Amino acid sequence: MTFVADGVLDLEPLAPSTGRRMEQAIAAVRAAIDDGRMKPGVKYSAYQLAEVLGISRTPVRDALLRLEEVGLIKFEARQGFRILLPQPKEIAEIFGVRLALELPAVRKAATVADPALARELLHQRRLMRAAAAKGDENVFAQHDLRLHDLILAAADNARARDIVKSLRETTRLLGASTADRTRTLRDIDDEHAPILDAVIAGDPDCAEAAMRDHLVNTGKLLVTQAIRSADADLSAEEIWTAAVF
Repeated sequence: MTFVADGVLDLEPLAPSTGRRMEQAIAAVRAAIDDGRMKPGVKYSAYQLAEVLGISRTPVRDALLRLEEVGLIKFEARQGFRILLPQPKEIAEIFGVRLALELPAVRKAATVADPALARELLHQRRLMRAAAAKGDENVFAQHDLRLHDLILAAADNARARDIVKSLRETTRLLGASTADRTRTLRDIDDEHAPILDAVIAGDPDCAEAAMRDHLVNTGKLLVTQAIRSADADLSAEEIWTAAVF
């Protein structure tokens, strides 16, 4: 039996590329959600998605499985799926874990910082500023991720580093971003300045405080956005307090 979708997929075919089709399919779905071409709650067909993107079903299925894994879609019978909205509680929990891992990491980074680490951090910050100036959110996010990863690497805890990477990938796939919604890329970039200053200066207390401010600000903004997107009568502060300790 053929699955009949409720929603029309108004997407452009993917351009010819040697890159990973799964990642390109994920990006296409995320872009369509962001600009309203795909809407939460509407049934779509995986077969039709493959057809309009002009690629085989295998990378589309793999992309949708990845998006289901992070909670962005829900599969239905016969290759149908629905878009889900990010849950405020889920976002708060992600940042609760990040706080638990990144605060001790930045403290340790500040105690072991050397000229080589300082150069790497400052280089990443320059790349972030350049991306912010161009308004390139995707490139900015890549350098932001790299900056945090450098700090985690300096703390020499590979497991914590892997967990944070996975959590940040989850928020990326969920489309959870405050850039150009509640704050600009420049605002986000500016929040990193006191973190780097403290790490380079070898001040673990200030480094921890600056990282806490950055993560709490980001997390609370994302929780508030998720509540507004769902048009839910929920308290962002209560959700945050229950999930973060």
